[in-house]
Amino acid sequence: MESAKPSAPFPSSALQKVAAEAAARQRKEATHPEPHRRQLPLKVGTRASPLALVQTRAFLTVLTRFCPVLRDMGAFQEHQISTTGDQVLNRKLAEIGGKGLFAKEIHEALLDGRIDFAVHSLKDLETTLPPGLVLACTLKREDARDVLILGPGCGEPDPMDPYAVLPQGALVGCASVRRQAQMLHVRPDLKFGLLRGNVQTRLDKLAARQCDATLLAYAGLRRLGMEDRADVILDPTIMVPAAGQGIVGVTVRESDVELRELLSAIEDYEARAVATAERALLAELDGSCRTPIGGYARLIPVVAGGAPELHLTGLVAREDGSFLLKRSISGSPADAARLGRDLGRSLRADSPADIFVEEK
Repeated sequence: MESAKPSAPFPSSALQKVAAEAAARQRKEATHPEPHRRQLPLKVGTRASPLALVQTRAFLTVLTRFCPVLRDMGAFQEHQISTTGDQVLNRKLAEIGGKGLFAKEIHEALLDGRIDFAVHSLKDLETTLPPGLVLACTLKREDARDVLILGPGCGEPDPMDPYAVLPQGALVGCASVRRQAQMLHVRPDLKFGLLRGNVQTRLDKLAARQCDATLLAYAGLRRLGMEDRADVILDPTIMVPAAGQGIVGVTVRESDVELRELLSAIEDYEARAVATAERALLAELDGSCRTPIGGYARLIPVVAGGAPELHLTGLVAREDGSFLLKRSISGSPADAARLGRDLGRSLRADSPADIFVEEK
């Protein structure tokens, strides 16, 4: 997706100032240590999956590119943290605790002071962060679309009918109720089986013929240099992406003003605007992991050279695809949160109440 408005230029002077101050403190602390004073390196928390590590290292590259002093100082130290979502792969997320299972242990480490900030796939973050933590930075969005990966026995892709590539009654390996509901709404003959794990694990299971096809986020494949594995790229008008898909977000302690200022220097304007709208939509709907919800925002230039308009699409459905409601709203990027809330209220008002009931 082309950016409708380029990100604000990175204020390298701000980064240089922070780095210079940090270097000065480090020299001072080497001879006169201050009690309870945080010292370098700053500890960066991340999941241990290959994709999470690629995203974390890309983020640190962005952060140090405009301030080589930070890199030369060895200012950052990577801490890999195993999360519940990574450990339990044979059950649906809704069955083992629901939202935030790819961030729970990371945020516990952040609140305990074992790490200083954390890097996440934004779609894995709960809409309401634990008290004391904030989303300090969002990076430029990668392609947010979903893709189909096909196994043997599937037909040739048809751009006009992307699901026609799947044979009647095909088994799709999938852990996302959002993806499942949207496919079943169009192809009720399809079967779905649980398929979780990192990107390579899912591809290996597909190669072993444990299913006929699977779905992945195109952003992850691109970041891993595996975009050639995408057999069918699904347009957002056909498959509404997850809120935050393709965006990397960084969380910190709310009280850590200095680090928040540092991270604000690399904030991507468009990513923040669309993430704000999508997460506000998600918060208003407040669905469980059993509720298929999609949210996808983008900035569109209304007039060449003029201010962009934010266009947000939201989706609510039943897991079996028997009900699906999709609507859009547009407005100023400055009103991103309000647009998300308004669209969420509209979708909730016209959806069956049972969709949002949490199962006991």
